[in-house]
Amino acid sequence: MKPLLKICGMKHNIAEVAALQPDYLGFIFYDKSPRFFYVDIPSLPPGIKKVGVFVDASLEEILEKIKKYDLNVVQLHGDESEDFCEQLKEGLDCARPDKGGTIEIWKVFSIKDKFNFDVLKPFENVVDKFLFDTKGKDKGGNGYTFNWKILKNYPSKKPFILSGGIGLEEIAELKEFLKTDLPIHAIDVNSKFEMEPGLKNIEALKKIKNEL
Repeated sequence: MKPLLKICGMKHNIAEVAALQPDYLGFIFYDKSPRFFYVDIPSLPPGIKKVGVFVDASLEEILEKIKKYDLNVVQLHGDESEDFCEQLKEGLDCARPDKGGTIEIWKVFSIKDKFNFDVLKPFENVVDKFLFDTKGKDKGGNGYTFNWKILKNYPSKKPFILSGGIGLEEIAELKEFLKTDLPIHAIDVNSKFEMEPGLKNIEALKKIKNEL
């Protein structure tokens, strides 16, 4: 099945990117990121879901941002525990009762050369999807990929998002990887499709959207 496309690190040319009709747009609410988002999100075409990216934020901050920006997904990119995810899950119903449990929680795990999949087990029942990206000095946006072969040992049926340094140079390898029977929900792109942090390269994004 064709994976969905998430374009993360939105900041400057949001309307232009939204016109490409990606499935998800990611907004980073982490003030140490060069793509830190703090202004208003323009009106988006129907069907695009808004992902809020948080790094060890408080429950209160996350719930406030959900209300302010009408987020569809909460992506947790820090050291959040399974207990925190459970509290967040409970809090989502209160934050957006009109959405009735449709706000998803994605938990990020970073990989370099190896990964212990046992760490996923406590999160199985408290998050909707996992996201795998590259372990680096920054929380996301490091610009290089990890060894995707590690994911061939993925033990779960829970859908996941593939992230971490994916660019046009990785298209051939990506297409091969997508032929596996792994439950890949979406591809997440960011820094390889920018002129500067938060300013996306529209022509490059058109190419990857057509290739997927």
